[in-house]
Amino acid sequence: MHTRFWIGALVALVGAAILGIALGPVGLSPAQLWSAVAGHADPAIRGIVRTVRVPRVALALLVGAGLGMSGAAMQGTLRNALAEPYLLGVSGGAAVGAVIAVALHGSTAVVVPIAAFAGSAVAAGLVLGTARVAGAGVMGGGRADGRLLLMAGVVVGAFANAAIMVAFAVAPPDTVRGALWWMMGSVDAGDWSRVAWLGLYVAAGGAALLLWARDIDALALGEEAAAALGVDVEGASRRTYLGAALLAAATVAAAGLVGFVGLIVPHIVRAAGIRRHRTLVAGGAVVGGALVVAADVIARTIHPPAELPLGAVTALVGVPFFLIQLRRIAVSE
Repeated sequence: MHTRFWIGALVALVGAAILGIALGPVGLSPAQLWSAVAGHADPAIRGIVRTVRVPRVALALLVGAGLGMSGAAMQGTLRNALAEPYLLGVSGGAAVGAVIAVALHGSTAVVVPIAAFAGSAVAAGLVLGTARVAGAGVMGGGRADGRLLLMAGVVVGAFANAAIMVAFAVAPPDTVRGALWWMMGSVDAGDWSRVAWLGLYVAAGGAALLLWARDIDALALGEEAAAALGVDVEGASRRTYLGAALLAAATVAAAGLVGFVGLIVPHIVRAAGIRRHRTLVAGGAVVGGALVVAADVIARTIHPPAELPLGAVTALVGVPFFLIQLRRIAVSE
């Protein structure tokens, strides 16, 4: 079952990875690629492939995998087809934490992810708290409505952007140039150390979401149905939402703000008829990896030698997709 989806997703991922390694300021033929992999190529070509392009493709793959899994878990937990880390302000909060760490000269593989985690956790708490307070006032209850979550996410995201701009205004010029990278999203700083630590975070976060997949299945049915199935609705919702937020924060720490991937990917996977969240989250990792690798190829080849921001490329696809989904939801109601 779903064999065609997995074959298509893996083919897309492998094809995007090959293009990511072959294309760039120095184009490489299939023969040169094979020689570089086998270790027989010219040292310059071998260095380009092994030191520059393969780590970059690997980093893009991990970023896409993390965002795809995070978006799938958020949409299921919140029962909202428009939920994703960027729109809910979680990625913006992570970026604030990362920028503060960089501004304080704490830009290490340990400090930046922790700061991003802290920022995303604060943003997630603000979004949930704001939505619940607003929901209590509008509906007389204490639970967060999905629409209010999106509105709260937009507000928290705008506040995060403002906080980053303030940090830019008071930071030294060198710090501003480095911190601006977080706003645009990029994998051009990909190296094996960055790939290694992000791989650990994505593996741990993805494993947790797969472990909680049955709870997400139940939550996707509604709070009453989930409670009837014996699920601790409050605990499972909070745990899964925070886990997805922290997974997204790891991608922000590694590559800055890359929006709308978590929105698009789950819809692509569900279009193949996949509904169970264990398969949905796993499929989101593969499709998300392929999407971000392909977006990075476009970002660095569409206007050489300059590179477009990776976040801008994903937004050019994601914003129209968001508007289409928003219209579909409005029409269905």
